[in-house]
Amino acid sequence: MIEKIRIDKWLWSIRFFKTRTMSTDACVGNKVKVNGQTVKPSFQIKPGDTVQCKKDHINFTLKAITLIAKRVGAPIAQACYEDLTPQSELDKLKEWFEGAPGPELRERGAGRPTKRERRTIDEFKSESFWCEDE
Repeated sequence: MIEKIRIDKWLWSIRFFKTRTMSTDACVGNKVKVNGQTVKPSFQIKPGDTVQCKKDHINFTLKAITLIAKRVGAPIAQACYEDLTPQSELDKLKEWFEGAPGPELRERGAGRPTKRERRTIDEFKSESFWCEDE
């Protein structure tokens, strides 16, 4: 069993970040804290440490249970940490997308919109946007 591991490597191995570079960038960007202190990517964590990480405007709180050095499958990775994130933080993403319109669709084979069609679409969007506020 590993006693200590780099924070960036651990966040990548538990599948919190898709790539190790993203994990390192989060640490460099002061978005990762261990036990309340901002850390560098080379910081060594140990089991029992509380990791706070900001990702997609949500402040996640994780407790390190097991340290792993290699990326593993999702079920194994989830057993390596305890998610202590408050429900109010998890609801932020849901609230952000609530009431948002769905993706725009065009008929198959219609191609890209012409300049005239784009102007019409932009005009429609701006009008509907302003009508909602009134």
